[in-house]
Amino acid sequence: MTNVHRGGAAGGGELRIRPARAADGDVLRALDVATWSHLHAVTEPPSPGTPFFDDRHRTDDYLVAELPAAPADGVRVVGYVCVVPPTALPVNAHVRQIQGLVVAPDVRGAGVARALLRAAAGHARAAGARRLTLRVLGHNAPARRLYESEGFAVEGVLPEEFLLDGAYVDDVLMGRAL
Repeated sequence: MTNVHRGGAAGGGELRIRPARAADGDVLRALDVATWSHLHAVTEPPSPGTPFFDDRHRTDDYLVAELPAAPADGVRVVGYVCVVPPTALPVNAHVRQIQGLVVAPDVRGAGVARALLRAAAGHARAAGARRLTLRVLGHNAPARRLYESEGFAVEGVLPEEFLLDGAYVDDVLMGRAL
């Protein structure tokens, strides 16, 4: 599966969304390191030398966004989305959850995250899912606006669930039908 999104991407090139490959691990880890912030992450910063893919983070769970690079360079990975079953329980096998959405800083605002969200919905639908959910930190207003514009609604709030940089932050649960 490769989706092509014309226009809207930085530089006006064709944005392509494709399944992740094992060879993407280093560049995806570099994206994590470059973009990590408590605006969207509750974990510690990722270590540059650690493997990206492992038993809990399989290539099959990721879709990768790429844009054309300089002619000699081919393409450049500019983001990814991770879509997984939220649990191993058969009773909610009809649900998929976004557990990571990352976009390179220099292409933010160019439609990459929106394209990844739409591809994630298609990927979840193809896997038989009827719902797509996610969790977002309450103070991440830009992400919440994006999710709402793509049909996600707030389905619950865990007040002051996290203590980040000395401030209590809500955990906002969002979802949408597919």
